[in-house]
Amino acid sequence: MVSETSLSSSKRSPASTPKFCNSFTTRIFADVAGDITIVVDGESFLLHKFPLVTLSGKIRKMVAEFKGSNVSNLELPNFPGGHQTFELAMKFCYGMNFEITTFNVSRLRCAAEYLEMSEEYREQNLISRAEIYLNEIVFQSLQKSVEVLSTCEMLPPNSVDEIEISNGCVEAIAMNACKEQLVSGLSKLECDGESRELNEDCVAWWVEDLSVLRIDYFQRVICAMGRMGVRSDSIIASLMHYAQSSLKGIGKCQFWNPSRTNSSPTGVEKDQRMIVETLVSLMPTAKSSCIPLTFLFGMLKMSIMLGATIPCRLELERRIALRLEMVSLDDLLIPSLQSGDSLFDVDTVHRLLVNFLQRVEEEETEDYGYESDGLGTAGHASLLKVGQLIDAYLAEIAPDPYLSLQKFVGLIEILPDYARVIDDGLYRAVDIYLKAHPTLTEQECKKLCKLIDSQKLSQEACNHAAQNERLPVQMVVQVLYFEQLRLKNALSGSSGDGLLSQRISSGVPSAAMSPRDNYASLRRENRELKLEISRMRVRLSELEKEQMFMKQGMIDKAGNGRTFLTSLSKGIGRIAIFSGQGGGKRQKSGRKSRGSEGKTGRSRRHSTRHSLEAVLHLPKYESTNTITRQLKTGAVKW
Repeated sequence: MVSETSLSSSKRSPASTPKFCNSFTTRIFADVAGDITIVVDGESFLLHKFPLVTLSGKIRKMVAEFKGSNVSNLELPNFPGGHQTFELAMKFCYGMNFEITTFNVSRLRCAAEYLEMSEEYREQNLISRAEIYLNEIVFQSLQKSVEVLSTCEMLPPNSVDEIEISNGCVEAIAMNACKEQLVSGLSKLECDGESRELNEDCVAWWVEDLSVLRIDYFQRVICAMGRMGVRSDSIIASLMHYAQSSLKGIGKCQFWNPSRTNSSPTGVEKDQRMIVETLVSLMPTAKSSCIPLTFLFGMLKMSIMLGATIPCRLELERRIALRLEMVSLDDLLIPSLQSGDSLFDVDTVHRLLVNFLQRVEEEETEDYGYESDGLGTAGHASLLKVGQLIDAYLAEIAPDPYLSLQKFVGLIEILPDYARVIDDGLYRAVDIYLKAHPTLTEQECKKLCKLIDSQKLSQEACNHAAQNERLPVQMVVQVLYFEQLRLKNALSGSSGDGLLSQRISSGVPSAAMSPRDNYASLRRENRELKLEISRMRVRLSELEKEQMFMKQGMIDKAGNGRTFLTSLSKGIGRIAIFSGQGGGKRQKSGRKSRGSEGKTGRSRRHSTRHSLEAVLHLPKYESTNTITRQLKTGAVKW
C-alpha cells in the first residue's frame, strides 16, 4: 500500500511531500530512488519509471516524448476513478496483491484503458484481468451486474461507453432476469377480482435491486428486458418499486403551496419530473398488461404537480380511461393547483370521460354484426358503472363554493342519457350544488334542473323533490305530473307496455336508408330498449316493495276502515332516502332574481304546489286531465 513516509530529501517541505510505494516496493528497488513523480487529481506519487513503462503504454509514450529533457514530473488529467483508482493500478504495476471486487472493477477497467495496459505490453495485463473478472464473475450474476452498473454512474460517460462496461451489465441483467423467470417462475402477477392489484409476495426478488440504479441506466435495463421477453408483470413491479423509492420525497405540502406555481422548478423537481416521464414511457403497451389503477393515478398526480409534459399526462389519462369503470371515487378527487379555481381538478376528470366515451364508441363501431348485444354486455355495464361513479363525484365536488356552473354542467352533459337508469344520484348532486350556491339566478337554476329527467326518478326522490324549496316550481310540477301518471298506471295494471311497443315499432329500419344507417338506427333503438327494460325492472321492484308494505298494513290494521287507496297514498307519501334533505321553509338568503318576487308570486307558487300535491290522494283520476289541460293552455309554463 502507498505509504505516507517521504523518500525525498530533507529540504522538501512536508506539505509538498509526494506519496511513494510501501516497504515491499522499497525492498525490490532498495538501491534505486524514485525517479518520476505523477500527479493525479492534485495528489503526487513518487514512483519508478521501469515498472510503469513496462506495463503502461501511455506512460511509456509520455516518458519517450521528454527523453532528452530527463523528465521527472508527469500529470494525468481527468483520470477515471481519481487518485484511489490510480493507486490500485500502481499496485498492479509493482506486482502487489489486491482484490478485485464489484465496487472497483469498473474503475480499474477504465483506468487500465486510460493507461493503455493491454496485452501488447505484457500478458495478463490489467485490462485482461478486469475483463476476466467481468465475464466470469460479474456477468454471471444479476445482483453483481447491478452493483457494477451502479458504480459506473461515478465514472465519465465516454469512458464507460467506450469500453462497453455498461452495455455488458445491462445485457447481463436482462439475460439473468429471463433465466430467473424461466427456472424459478417467481415473477407472477395475481389479480384480485375487480381491483387486479399486484401481489407483492410473488414479485421477482431482483425488483428491489434495480431501484438503486440511476434513471438512465434503469431505462436501458427495462428496455433490454422487454426485448428479451421478460414478463410485463415483473416490469410493472420494477416501475412501481422504482417510483416508490425515488419519488417518496414529494410531500403533500407541495400540492397546496401557491408560491411554487410562480417560481421556477428546482433541480430536485427537474430530476423528479424526468423520472416520472421516463417511467411513463417504460410502461408496457400490451393489452394484457395490468397496471394497478392506484399507481396510474399516483403517477398522474405527480405529473400534474411536477409539470410534466402534455404527452406524459395524456398517456396516463388514456390508460386510466381504458378501465374507468373500475376507478374508485377517491382516485378521482385530484387536488387542483390553479389558484382561485375549484378545489378539485375537474378538467382532468372531464378528459378521462371523453377518452372513455371514445373507447365505448370505438368498440361499438368495431362490431359489424346486426345482432344486438344482450342487456348485460360489457360496454353497457361499464357505462352504467361510470354513470354511477360520476354522479357520486358530482355530489362530492358540489359543495365547493369555487366550482363554476359551467364545469358542473359540463360533467353532467358529457354522459349520454342511457348511462343512467335512474337519476337519483344526479338529483342528489344537483340539490347539493343548489344548496351550496344560493346566489344562482332563476335561469341558472332552470338550466341545471333541466338536466334531470323527472321520469327517471325513484319514488323516494320524487317525494323529496315535491317538497324541495330549492327547485324551480316548473320541475316540481313535472315531478307531480309523472307521479300521477305512474300511480294511474299502477292501479290500472299498465306498466308502460304501450310506450315500449311504440318504441319497438319505431325501430323498424326504412328501406330508403343505407345498410350503415340502418345498423346505426338499430343499435340506437336497441340501446333505448335496454334502458327502458332497466327502468321497468326498477319500477317493478318498487311496486313489489309497495305491495309488501300494503299487505303488512292490511294485516296489522284490519278492521280500522282503511281502504286500499288510503294505504297506497300513505305509501307514496313516505320519504325514505331523501328524508333528511326535504321540506322546510325556503331559505332567507334567496337568489338574486328571486329576491324581486313579491308575496303574490310566492303565495301563487305555494298554492299551485299544494293543489297539485293533493292530486295524489284523490280516488278518481279526472285530475290527470286537469293537469294536462293546465300544461297545454299555459297555466303552468316551463
